[in-house]
Amino acid sequence: MTALNPSQLNPSSKCVAIIGGGYAGMAAAVELAAAGIQVTVFEAGKVLGGRARRVERASLSSHTTVNKPAPLDNGQHLVIGAYSELLRLMKQCGVDLDAAFLRQPMRLQVEPDFLLECPRLPAPLHLAVGLFRAKGLSWRERWALIRAIQGAKWRGWQLRHDMTVAEWLQAQRQPDGLISRFWAPLTLAALNTPLELASAQVLLNVLRDSLGGRRAASDLMLPQLDFTELFPAPAAEYLKKLGGYIRLGQRVKAIDGNTGGWYLDDDDQRFDAVIVATAPHQTAKLLAEVEQTRVLAQQLAAWPYQPIVTVYLQYEADVKLSQPMLGLSDSFSQWVFDRGVTHDCAGLIAVVISAQGLHSGLSHDELALAVQAELHLRLGLPDLVLQQQVITEKRATFACTPDLVRPDHRTEITGLYLAGDYTAGLASMKGASRGEYPATLEGAVRSGVKAAQAVLKDFKGIAL
Repeated sequence: MTALNPSQLNPSSKCVAIIGGGYAGMAAAVELAAAGIQVTVFEAGKVLGGRARRVERASLSSHTTVNKPAPLDNGQHLVIGAYSELLRLMKQCGVDLDAAFLRQPMRLQVEPDFLLECPRLPAPLHLAVGLFRAKGLSWRERWALIRAIQGAKWRGWQLRHDMTVAEWLQAQRQPDGLISRFWAPLTLAALNTPLELASAQVLLNVLRDSLGGRRAASDLMLPQLDFTELFPAPAAEYLKKLGGYIRLGQRVKAIDGNTGGWYLDDDDQRFDAVIVATAPHQTAKLLAEVEQTRVLAQQLAAWPYQPIVTVYLQYEADVKLSQPMLGLSDSFSQWVFDRGVTHDCAGLIAVVISAQGLHSGLSHDELALAVQAELHLRLGLPDLVLQQQVITEKRATFACTPDLVRPDHRTEITGLYLAGDYTAGLASMKGASRGEYPATLEGAVRSGVKAAQAVLKDFKGIAL
């Protein structure tokens, strides 16, 4: 995707308000500002990033800090080389990608014994060799994995009709051991939805752009910055340099307008368009007050969600994992990250638990103790920690279920747009209402870019 050339527009009198300073909102802001539009971003919180933001925690210290503890993130998010739009906008905002990420070829290690590692070979050889050499699988399981992925590739990564991942795996005759060690952890990591509920088509979309793309597209890119510094903060600086504004700590409670202009709350500042880039339940509250969007508001108010829990455990500084990222099968702990490697926080381990499960009934203290016990038993980490912190995002992502109908970027009202990973995204440009991507950073960024491009085209008088 590329931004429209500013010379194609006469934007000098155009002003756009963006409600929400997460990845979708900031992506829209960068795209619009680059085209010469004056942008004002309204963010209710004190920190940019939305559901991927920096969290200051004085109670959890890092051995690498002297005056104050290193910041945490409200969750862990994985980036892959296929996230072209996120990487493009980061670079556009002046971020050094080599410094921002620890980049390595695809390596999925799930304890106790599974390992899929793709070597630095041209595609598709990297995938073929990786699948052939996959460890921890019997030859029957190895062949079943190759058959499923190659079969999906031969069919253009498209299903005739969507189904759950569990149903698709059954149709592909995938053995139970392969499902527990590979497909279940992968589905949770990619879609944050249990495979019994998750969309097989969306999972195939992710596999298409990663394992089915260029060799570099499958690279794992582990952030070495907190999620506010990774993109939203540099985007804010980029926006300010182009004459835009960031209003932190300002929650928008009402929007009012039409083709004659838009106004937020009781402010008398007029905007030519508004992009609502908040979570569905927050967007629903704003749209419920507008007659033409009440039906959409009702849909968004009932939007399905899945949680993500991150357990931070501070060990002694010499404690580390064998790899920066490890998976665990058949346990509460799903993916384990060594922030000593990625964030220079020695001894700090982050454990991610995606979606609802048996852990949902535990208190934070109970869950932290259970996770500590698992890491001690499965990975040999000490059975005692110096400090712990549990962060739960109850509405971390939408539940990525089959045939979920997602709203378009345009609403029923001219000048009012939506952005967010829950929107139809690229699929809306093709006449479909099913989004291509799950609730990822890339999905959010793509939605922001598409919402911005819709605004620019409407300013120009071009219909999508």
